[in-house]
Amino acid sequence: MKMLYSPSSPYSAKVVMAASYLGIPLDLIQVATADEPSLLTDANPLGKIPTLIPDAGDTIFDSRAIMHFLDRDSGRKLYPRKDSKRTEAEVLEALCDGIMDSLVAIVYERRFRPEDKVHQPAIDKQWRKVTRGLDWLDANLPKTGKTLHGGHFSMAAMIGYLLLRFPGQWEDGRVALAAWTGKFSKRFPAFHDLKPRA
Repeated sequence: MKMLYSPSSPYSAKVVMAASYLGIPLDLIQVATADEPSLLTDANPLGKIPTLIPDAGDTIFDSRAIMHFLDRDSGRKLYPRKDSKRTEAEVLEALCDGIMDSLVAIVYERRFRPEDKVHQPAIDKQWRKVTRGLDWLDANLPKTGKTLHGGHFSMAAMIGYLLLRFPGQWEDGRVALAAWTGKFSKRFPAFHDLKPRA
């Protein structure tokens, strides 16, 4: 399977880590979404990454849709089978994905607007979402038992993106959250190689 991605994208990192954990090989093809290459827009009309192109069947886009495809492709090994536990995993993934949405919005506001046009109130609103989410996670860390699930990989990608784009801006007062990747890495040593990177 081919996947169109960017190494700095936390959504791509989430999928790459999950696929690695499941032993599902991906042929990674780096694309620049800002260039709107036809390779990407022909596969995904939204022009977003990650976009998965299976060897057979339709293209799959949106990281959560890809994660659920990987779950089915692996024989249901990415999410818990028990309904209540699966819901916990899906809510964790939704929270971490939402935090990533806010972080990416902040990065784009600063990157794509002239400095005098950057709208600080919009950045502040997104950062409030981030801090509320991080505070909740710090107080409600997920268990990392013998098996990992989609929520864990979303959280790992989110923290990896914070380390890449917001170093030193989020760790204070969140000791448990800042230390979480150490625990996660013991279960998934590939984290340091597969987390978002420039």
